[in-house]
Amino acid sequence: MKEKLSFQESVLVGSLLFGLFFGAGNLIFPVQMGQLAGKNTLLATIGFLVTGVGLPILGVIASTLSQSESLLHMAKPVSKPYAVFFTCALYLTIGPLFAIPRTATVAFEVGMRPFIAKELLKFALLIFSLIFFLLTLYFSLRPGRILDWIGKYLTPIFLLLLSVLLIATFLKPMGQVNMYPPQGSYADKPFFIGFLEGYNTMDALASLAFAIIIISNVQKLGISRPSLIAIETSKAGLVCIIGMTVIYASLAYMGATSLGSVGRGDNGGIIMSMVSNHYFGLIGQVLLAAIVTVACLKTAIGLITSCSEMFAKMFPKSFTYRTYAILFTFFSFAIANMGLNKIVQLSIPVLMFLYPLAITLMILSILSTVLHKQRDVYRWTTGFTSFAAFFDFCKALPESFQITRYTNQIVELAELYLPGFDYGFGWVLPALCGFIIGLVKWKMSDRFKKE
Repeated sequence: MKEKLSFQESVLVGSLLFGLFFGAGNLIFPVQMGQLAGKNTLLATIGFLVTGVGLPILGVIASTLSQSESLLHMAKPVSKPYAVFFTCALYLTIGPLFAIPRTATVAFEVGMRPFIAKELLKFALLIFSLIFFLLTLYFSLRPGRILDWIGKYLTPIFLLLLSVLLIATFLKPMGQVNMYPPQGSYADKPFFIGFLEGYNTMDALASLAFAIIIISNVQKLGISRPSLIAIETSKAGLVCIIGMTVIYASLAYMGATSLGSVGRGDNGGIIMSMVSNHYFGLIGQVLLAAIVTVACLKTAIGLITSCSEMFAKMFPKSFTYRTYAILFTFFSFAIANMGLNKIVQLSIPVLMFLYPLAITLMILSILSTVLHKQRDVYRWTTGFTSFAAFFDFCKALPESFQITRYTNQIVELAELYLPGFDYGFGWVLPALCGFIIGLVKWKMSDRFKKE
């Protein structure tokens, strides 16, 4: 039985973490953030890295220290119904509601949109997404060597091509970052907006769902004690942190400098396509499009498989894995045809609600050895966080929902009484209050038992 991993083993686990969290769909967010942040790109990128890179590693460590077999098991100290609700909400978010449809639309925006007339875009997206999800379903129902083949050959090729593109942006910059004024909220609070932008990667949520994959691999390498697994995962995570930090920061720089040559794009997918065309012409644009499409297809297959397996396991008397895979693929296809911008817009309120719950669950899980998974502490913290996060949910709703009198009143109430609400952190103080109340209640009940 070992106490630490060798250097080669640490690199192996770090590479696994990188492969688990870095998906082609995540490329679009730092690129667009760079365009919007302009000369404030550095501060925005630091905020983005906290949630886009730091939190996913923290999620794996939290799962390890709490000795959780799954997300369902991790959230059970709150209550079984809550654990089921949170697990379903999280898997649906990183699955058929947002993340899976997004894979198809990112592939479309990068690969097809530049070559299609505006009036034909909706029809083209329909045909493209139909083919994309038929392939996704085919391989989801027949898991085999295709995923290993994609992972072994096409993922490295994708990273190589992306690296060439990123290196080109540094060797021959399209402009200077400090030339462009920041847009909107990036002007006065770039770090906090970047922090919230990192939610869009959904990697922190994915870390809670898929941490068991990392844990089991570390255990196979001979580490068994939870504290040692957490330490070795943290050390191995440096490989993942360095890799993702370099890529995300470079993409943000690409976005910020791109304004000097290719102009603004509606989303990161369009911007990446324009930048690729700027440096390498049509051949580079087509090659990037093909590889991004395959990388997104791999992500979609993996998510359909994981979500279907989880729901079949949670609800064994409902549907089979095959039925869930078909249902989730159909819903993903339907939602994908809303378009990338609409999917991102609709996902933001859900992420603003789920992320505070995920962050507090991570912190409670890291403290589980001290708290002993005490139910009062978990319940009060989660209850107060849920209440406050609901206000963030309301504020992030699309404008068509915010015109209602009740929604406006809810947001105005939160602006008055929740410190940090304007920055997206109105949940922090309530969560802390809930934690303290739960702690006091626990200690008082212990004292009464002793007496």
